[in-house]
Order: sequence, then structure tokens, then C-alpha cells
Amino acid sequence: MYLRLQGSIQLPDLKEFKPAEYFISTMDSPKTVKILEKPFCALSVEFTNNEIINVMLEIDSKFTPKNNDEKILNCILKLLKPEKNTDKFLINHLKREIIFCLITGKNGKEFIEKTVKFQNSNEIYKINSWIKENFKTNFSVEDLAKKSNMSVFGFHQKFKNAIGMDPIQCQKKLRLLEARKLLLNDDKNVTDAAICVGYESISQFVRDYKKIFGLAPKEDILKIKNRARNL
Repeated sequence: MYLRLQGSIQLPDLKEFKPAEYFISTMDSPKTVKILEKPFCALSVEFTNNEIINVMLEIDSKFTPKNNDEKILNCILKLLKPEKNTDKFLINHLKREIIFCLITGKNGKEFIEKTVKFQNSNEIYKINSWIKENFKTNFSVEDLAKKSNMSVFGFHQKFKNAIGMDPIQCQKKLRLLEARKLLLNDDKNVTDAAICVGYESISQFVRDYKKIFGLAPKEDILKIKNRARNL
């Protein structure tokens, strides 16, 4: 992502970009540009596919696109002038907020298509939204392929290329994120949380949880609560 802070430029074969305007590029910015107004200053912010995908998985699929340009600019300014005690966590949070604003912004669909490389974007996007709403239920890749009128192999490959993981992994991550919230915010026990998000095997739930979060459920929640008490 490239944001013009001061001055304006003309990129080869692209429109003129004025101060506070930005554009998204999936490749390096051209080395040769025409500066139309001096002084000129710009900022580049890089996102990985994993960073974008992780934010996508946590967003409610039923959102109304908004003009988030002002929010994006405010986040950028905070990155440029961090407070004295700003740590890496807060900086990463600002990046996540920028990604959120881009996805839910007026050009969110185009942003996702260009950066995460959606193929058959409409169908894959619909299926991804369906998984978010139905992750607690059991389904197979075959079921999803039928919904999108694709072959199982073709659907699996296109979904993985677009989202960065296969549909079942996506479902598993959504289940575990929800389970973690239930354990932390609703004081559910491990068994109830596992069943609530769709797991039939508690031992499998614990294994998957540890693989994603690095600790078994009870240890993870205890660590989070202890850290909160010590703040």
C-alpha cells in the first residue's frame, strides 16, 4: 500500500495521485515516477497474505462497505508518529486496523481480489461467507464444491489459493477462535466450549487448540487471565 503524504506524482500508465490518496499494489512500486508537486513525501506499508486472511476470518461477513479513507489516514499518521511507549503489539494492531478498513471499505472486494488472488472471486467469496456463518455445522469439501458448481479438485485448489488454507482448515480456525472466546468471556469449561463450536471429540479439540494457540485450553486461558491481572 502506497500513501501520498505531501506533493503529487504521476505513475507510469496510472492516474495522478495527490496528497492523502493511496493505491494498493501487488508488486514493487515503479522506480521512475514523475513528481508533479514538490516537496514530495510518500509512505509504503506492506501486508502479508496471512495478515489479510487472519483479519478476514474475524470480520462479520454481513457488513456494509463504507468510506474508510479518513480512518486509514489516521492509522497511518499514528504509525508515523508513535507515542513514546508504543510497542510492537500496538503497531501490529494499527496494521490490522488498516487492513480491516481496506476490506470493509468502498473498494474492499477489489482489495481482496488483488492481494489474496481470488479466482472465481464471487463464488469463493460467497462460500467463505457461508463457512463463517455455518462453521459449527459439519460439512465436506464435496458439499461446498456442489454449492459453487465446481469439481471437488478445482474448488479445493481455488479456495486454498484464495484464502491461504483449505475449507476444513478455515472451519477449524473459526471454531477454535470462537471456543477461545467462550472459554475466556463466558467461563465455559473445555467440554462445553468444544461441543458448542461443533467438536464431537474433546481430545481432538484439545489437540487442535494447542496446535493453533500453542497451549492446551486451560493453560492458555489461565495465562491470558494472569496477564490481565498483572497489567
